[in-house]
Parts: sequence; structure tokens; C-alpha cells
Amino acid sequence: MKVQNPFRVALVATLGVGVGLMLIGSVQTLSTILLYLGTALFLALGLEPIVAFLERRRLRRWAAVLLTILLVLAVFAGIILVVVPVIVNQITQLVDTITQIAQDPHTLVNIRHWAEVTFPGLEMDTIYNTIQDWVLKNLGEISGSIGQGVLKVGIAFLGGLTGAFIVLILTIYFTASIPSLKRAVFRLVPASRRERFIDISEQITDSVGYYVMGQVTLAVINGVLSSIFLSIINAPFPAVLAVIAFFFSLIPLVGTLTGSTLIVLTCLIPGLSSPTTALIAAIYYLIYMQLEAYLISPRIMNRAVSVPGGVVVVAALAGGSLLGLLGALIAIPVAASILIIYRQVIIPRQNER
Repeated sequence: MKVQNPFRVALVATLGVGVGLMLIGSVQTLSTILLYLGTALFLALGLEPIVAFLERRRLRRWAAVLLTILLVLAVFAGIILVVVPVIVNQITQLVDTITQIAQDPHTLVNIRHWAEVTFPGLEMDTIYNTIQDWVLKNLGEISGSIGQGVLKVGIAFLGGLTGAFIVLILTIYFTASIPSLKRAVFRLVPASRRERFIDISEQITDSVGYYVMGQVTLAVINGVLSSIFLSIINAPFPAVLAVIAFFFSLIPLVGTLTGSTLIVLTCLIPGLSSPTTALIAAIYYLIYMQLEAYLISPRIMNRAVSVPGGVVVVAALAGGSLLGLLGALIAIPVAASILIIYRQVIIPRQNER
């Protein structure tokens, strides 16, 4: 193949590469904004079934949206007013207990005695002196790192509050605007295919909404049962641990396991609880995870999204790797949407040939 004008081809290729790099850089620059938009749209689709339910009760769209938003805000405000004072009190107790353990002169003696009994071959004097020398030499760097860490945590907390407020405003806007947004998208489709496109789009948005409601239902069940059980076995800080169980259960696939592990490890902290309590908690969460995986979750999620177990695992892992927490949250409804397109678009077209 003979190239008539090599300079023109090279120029066009260079411009194409430059435009591609510019687009990639723009996406990276706007990643936070895109994350806010994606989260808000995902939450809005999750609230859409509630709004539709209220509309079927002969409420106007604006009234249904307003009532839904007020209901959600009231629930979160109630949780904050009821749970936060308890959590703050229990976190204060936790910090005080850990501080007392750290300042207790017998703590190092007990740790050293345990290490000597468990590992009789270790030279504890050498290890102790090495650690002490390293701490003394790097005390300034350690203090600076702690100060920088506290500053970063404070900045991250303020950034999280700002992001949460932005997501809340966008969620309210998207919830109120979903019908108009849908109509704008539907008009881009040719009239001959519009009806079919609308049908599939409604199925996809419904699957996302029902999935969000199902995941929240699973989280509420885990949080309530954890609060009751941890209070019964006298676990430390049951309110804090129940909130941990609730929020981690919102993460599909690995959320319940991660939250349960943190709860059991908290029960193992010396001076807060006993190994027996931690063992009982571990046994309970092992049983609960089996019940959730094989009984509770299928009953709830099969009504929301019909996705095979293998696809759930692959989708959650891929979504988490690509977009972090948001990717793990939206991976399953995205997989359900792809399956809907596969079953109702691709397969029928293949059968026609």
C-alpha cells in the first residue's frame, strides 16, 4: 500500500493521539465530579420504586418526590439522633480503654511474659532494646507523621461532608427529573425502535432501583440482628458494632464478611471483652453469613435482579477493581442490565438469522 501524503497521515495520527490523551486527562480531572454524578444517579434510581409506589396512590410526581426525600432524610435524622450519641459515648469509652491499656506499666510486662512463654527461643532483651532504640531515633519523624496523618484525616472528613452534601443535592435533582431525563434519551432513538428501547430501559432502571432497595434491606436485617445479638452476649460497644455491620452490609459480596471480621477483632481487644465472647460472635456471624447467602439474600435479590452467582462474583470483583466502592455497588445492577440486553436483544437477533 502506497501512502500518497505521509506528512498528512502523520499529522492526522498525531492529532488523533493528542485528542485521545486530552480526553483521558479530562476524565481523570473530572473523576470526582463524575463519581458524584454516578452516585447520585444510582441513588435516584434506587428511590424511584418508592416514588412510583406513591404515584400509584394518586400522588402527583412532585408530591411523591418531596415525600420520599423527606422520608429518607427523616430516617437518617432519626438514626443520627438516636445512634450518634450512643456511638460517641462508646467510642470515647473505647479510646479511654485503649489509652489506659497503653499507659498501664504492666501492659509491656504482660506482653513480654506472653512472648517469652509462647516463643521461648526469642531473645527478648535484644528485641526490646532494638525497638526502644528505633523509637528514640525516629521519634521526631513519628510525631510528624502522626500530625500529618491527623491533618489528612481532618481534610478527608471535611471533603467527605462536602461530597455527601453535593451527592444529596444531585440525588434530589435526579429523583425529580428522572421522567424528563428518560424522555430526552428516548427521543434520540428512531421511532421504529423507540417502543422496544423504552421497554428494555424501564426494565434496566427498575432492576437498579429494586437492587438498591434489596441491598438496603439486607443491611437493615444485619444491623438489627447484630445489635440484638451483641447486646445479649455483652459484646463491647454493641451500637457501634451494629452500625459497622449495617454499613458494611451495603457492600455486596465481601461487605458482610469484612464487617463481621472487624466486629470479632474488636471483641478480642484485651480489657474490652473476653475470647469467649469473640468466639461466640465469630460462630454467630459464620452461621448468619450462611443464612444470608443461601436463604435471606436469594429471597430478596431474586425479586430485584436475576443474576447467576458466578456473574455476581465476577461483576463485584471487576467493579471494585475499576471504580472502588462505587464500582462494587453498581456492578451487580450493571451486570443485570447487560443480561437483560443479552437475553432480549442479542439472542432474539441471533435466532432470526
